[in-house]
Amino acid sequence: MTARFALIRHGAYQQLTDVPSALQPFPLTAEGEEEVRRQARAFAQWLTQTNQRLNPVVDTSTLLRAFQTGGLYIEELRPFFLGEPRIHSTFSLCERSVGAVANLTIKEIERILALDPRFDLPPENWKSNSEYCLPFDGAESLNQAGKRVADHICSWHAKAEAGIKLFIGHGAAFRHGACHLNVINFCDIKRFSMHYGHPIVMEFADNQAPNRLYGEWKQRQIQDVPD
Repeated sequence: MTARFALIRHGAYQQLTDVPSALQPFPLTAEGEEEVRRQARAFAQWLTQTNQRLNPVVDTSTLLRAFQTGGLYIEELRPFFLGEPRIHSTFSLCERSVGAVANLTIKEIERILALDPRFDLPPENWKSNSEYCLPFDGAESLNQAGKRVADHICSWHAKAEAGIKLFIGHGAAFRHGACHLNVINFCDIKRFSMHYGHPIVMEFADNQAPNRLYGEWKQRQIQDVPD
């Protein structure tokens, strides 16, 4: 059965410096809110042109920035929902967890690893390494987070619900999830990023990998804020 969904990265938020974005609990900035509204309004034009409607249950991660982004999408796109819209928050769409060292700086995490004789020093690129998992309770790799996202999307697809389903979460987990869904290649994970608040709409059809209908991946730049 044909089914359509959108991956939407949260808007810009009050991110701590040199801290993995993972489980930071802070809200959107004013600029982040405005950008999300702008992206939602542009999306509304496409929905109108293509006569599309939205699934009324908006899935977001449990983190405030994603929840707020979902609320702004509901405010801007209310007429397009097939029923009264509501948010369903789930950890399944959260960014990669760093477990017990959540919200510590990269330098502090590396210092803790160096102090503990049970642990090896992490690889130099550990934060962006898709397979590396910090050796702390509750931590996972980026690839594991992506599999979690992909499983959540596939679970929705199996229910065959009507309307474009909005999934609102985090750039790195979504890119790894897209790889698990065969939307992008593994080599594209580091080449691509996601624009804040910008929907990438895809379609499942005839048991094939999803194909993109709307939205663009962002070409990753060295100076980009980490997802």
